[in-house]
Amino acid sequence: MADAAVSKEGLFIPLIDFSKFANGTPEERQQTAKAILSGFQGAGFIYLKNHPITPDILKHAFSMSANFFRQPMDDKLSVCWTTPEANRGYSAPGREKVSQLMDIGDVSKVRDAAPDLKESYEIGREGESGHPNQWPTEQGEGMAGFKTDMLGFFDQCKAMHIEVMRAIAVGMGLDEGFFDGYLDVGDNTLRLLHYPEVSAEVFAKNPNQVRAGEHSDYGSITLLFQDDRGGLQVRSPTGQFVDATPIPGTVVVNAGDLLARWSNDTIKSTIHRVVEPPHKGGPTHPPRYSIAYFCNPNFKSHIEAIPGTFATEAEKKYEGINSGDYLVQRLTATY
Repeated sequence: MADAAVSKEGLFIPLIDFSKFANGTPEERQQTAKAILSGFQGAGFIYLKNHPITPDILKHAFSMSANFFRQPMDDKLSVCWTTPEANRGYSAPGREKVSQLMDIGDVSKVRDAAPDLKESYEIGREGESGHPNQWPTEQGEGMAGFKTDMLGFFDQCKAMHIEVMRAIAVGMGLDEGFFDGYLDVGDNTLRLLHYPEVSAEVFAKNPNQVRAGEHSDYGSITLLFQDDRGGLQVRSPTGQFVDATPIPGTVVVNAGDLLARWSNDTIKSTIHRVVEPPHKGGPTHPPRYSIAYFCNPNFKSHIEAIPGTFATEAEKKYEGINSGDYLVQRLTATY
């Protein structure tokens, strides 16, 4: 039985030592893979400790993220997010509204009532034809090396994505490399997130106000690196939202909608949100930073139910779908 990172309201999110899969004995690799799969099947979320992205690398990535968000607004807007197809660049506070809604008009109404209190910056794989990354100038304070460092971090997260998917494959009794051919291009998104300092009064005046609205993620898995502020919540089987409290040295990993679909719903893509953090005294909440790496199958991939998740064709819950088309559809309703 894995240790609990979260255990409340029927929600059990395991805390798993990932080094036992990366470097363990065959038996340890098998046990760890099963624990990872079980976590995704039960909660849709896991915490991984002893993962390959070192504390020094993470600390530097968070530092560079903070340096970017400290730049003047005009500089940030010069690398503004453009289209769902590109999904690259800067989004100012209030532009994005994450939700489960698919209608653009419905999203606009919710955004106007309680806009998400965050700004973000998206980086895709470098060199995608027609969709260049929007790189900021490196003349601002602390910005030297920003592009090189962010691309290096992107590649480290890409490698970890492949390893987690290999663990899922082993847990499902598939060949370890089952997913490799779906992931090699690296059609993923590195998102730097900044939730600005905010008065507690903002939340008191509007009970619906959140830092990021309740939603599921769209792709295969998400690697989420949190600071220590808190505010992430995951919906439990009882319908209550439960705090996913930061644990130093861990990465939170959650399954996305495409992986749920790919697994014929044997893996869960669970609703989550970012709300007012726990009170730590004072009338103002300090800023919160997080880094999310949204992992996807290659955009050209055709996604069908994984062998072993259905006995007959009639048990397939979804038609096959192109990965890139699905993600653009979801992003179009978000912005």
